Amino acid sequence: MEDSGSVRARSTEHGNQDRRELLSTKPLHRFVQKEPKSLGVVILIFGCAELIMGFLLAGDSVTITSCYLYIPFWQGALFLVCGILSIYAGIHPSKKMVTVCLSMYMVSFFGILFSVGSRITFLILLDTSRYMGGFSPTRVPQERGNFLIAIEALLFVSSLCVSVLLIFLLCVARLALKSTRTQLILHQIAPPVPEAVPEAAE
Repeated sequence: MEDSGSVRARSTEHGNQDRRELLSTKPLHRFVQKEPKSLGVVILIFGCAELIMGFLLAGDSVTITSCYLYIPFWQGALFLVCGILSIYAGIHPSKKMVTVCLSMYMVSFFGILFSVGSRITFLILLDTSRYMGGFSPTRVPQERGNFLIAIEALLFVSSLCVSVLLIFLLCVARLALKSTRTQLILHQIAPPVPEAVPEAAE
């Protein structure tokens, strides 16, 4: 007959397995399984790059670039906030934290839509002024104009990349908040049968 220690060990192991299965089916833990920390680090890098490129664009005070609307600065700040929140939500998942992340993802996505439209306009203006002789020696040198166009194009592509990541995180966060029902698994374990005690000899 098995002793009570082995029965308790097996029941504890079975209980831990049920708990792992329960956690893997929770929406918040499915959100964590999508690696929001890794994606948050990527968005954080894009945000730092946006700010650095914004300072480079701010050095030109003649040609109209996206710094005219301060796009690199507020969009870089949005990316930094989204990245930090994603990393924190991956470490400490909670429904409130995922809700905050979802709202910031939406704000950043709408900001990207605005910045993409603005940057297309600025790229057209920069390209048109280059062919019309706008980058004259008295205004902006040719090399400087090409440099500004390259930076604007790079920021445009990076915004599109971040928008793809934000769409994925938006879907994952929305699915994590979709189910509000608490799942419960009941597992009944029979108590160990005590060993028969031999009767004392009379």
